[in-house]
Amino acid sequence: MGKKGEEREMGMFFDGIIESMPLFVKELIAGGVAGGLAKTAVAPLERVKILFQTRRAEFHSVGLFGSFKKIAKTEGVMGFYRGNGASVARIVPYAALHYMTYEQYRRWIIDSFPGIGRGPVLDLVAGSFAGGTAVLFTYPLDLVRTKLAYQVVGPPKINVKGVVNTEQVYNGILDCFSKTYRGSGLRGLYRGVAPSLYGIFPYAGLKFYFYEEMKRHVLDDQKKNIMVNLVCGSVAGLLGQTFTYPLDVVRRQMQVQRLLASNSPELKGTMETLVMIAKNQGWKQLFSGLSINYLKVRKLPSHLYSRTCVCWIRVSIPHGYVHFSHTHVLKYVGHGCWIQVL
Repeated sequence: MGKKGEEREMGMFFDGIIESMPLFVKELIAGGVAGGLAKTAVAPLERVKILFQTRRAEFHSVGLFGSFKKIAKTEGVMGFYRGNGASVARIVPYAALHYMTYEQYRRWIIDSFPGIGRGPVLDLVAGSFAGGTAVLFTYPLDLVRTKLAYQVVGPPKINVKGVVNTEQVYNGILDCFSKTYRGSGLRGLYRGVAPSLYGIFPYAGLKFYFYEEMKRHVLDDQKKNIMVNLVCGSVAGLLGQTFTYPLDVVRRQMQVQRLLASNSPELKGTMETLVMIAKNQGWKQLFSGLSINYLKVRKLPSHLYSRTCVCWIRVSIPHGYVHFSHTHVLKYVGHGCWIQVL
């Protein structure tokens, strides 16, 4: 009885903590749980995509399944999740910043440009500004994620000089932060941020356009169906990604610039890097790994999975578990996370 009483008291304690939390904090926790599960589910595909985008020599011509076999043989199962910790760690701060700054930008735009109205254009512009702000504050985690995913760490080897070599540059998130900052300063932590920012508004605009076009062909009695909206949003997002994907490749290659051979050309500006990749690596390299995005949508799309999860998450972790219930109005906060709006 004593143990059950302690468990009951602990449950009441956590219930009190959850109840005292502001609504947006509960929403962020729910979004973080769903986003973390989604990103972990597709982490193996993301790892291979980064290796393709950065043109890692060992994976350049072996294809998707050949890459899976090589990672499993060289690094084991955990190799598929290299860098995923940094990706998951970015979810909540990104969503929180997007959530908080969106309303601030929205009010500022309404006050400064009253003629813009309160329609979808306002949401598009405010959302793009909020996304840019969230990217700026959380970008170092994205850079760390790419660097960790880029390095392929095999079992320890002893070379002819008797020196142990694992070809591992970074030993985790903090070590990558520290070495990058010591080597290149704050600028090094933001290498490649420009193409990320350049792609935000075109992506948002294209996604909005494709979404509205698809919704025009949906039957009137289905337009409020949440799954119809989620599917339209997922497909629209994928089409938007396709048109802006070259900027993603540019970003990834700029992020790993310091890990490439010393005789590699210096990557400076976004357009210069774009032209260099097309000239030296071929225009197809600008779309390397794009098919993995399509595969994720066909097999297990992280964005649809996380949206579906958050559709049902209402209260988080009262007794160490996640409780589910139906919600109706969702708001996208980035990284595949949707939060409930009451």
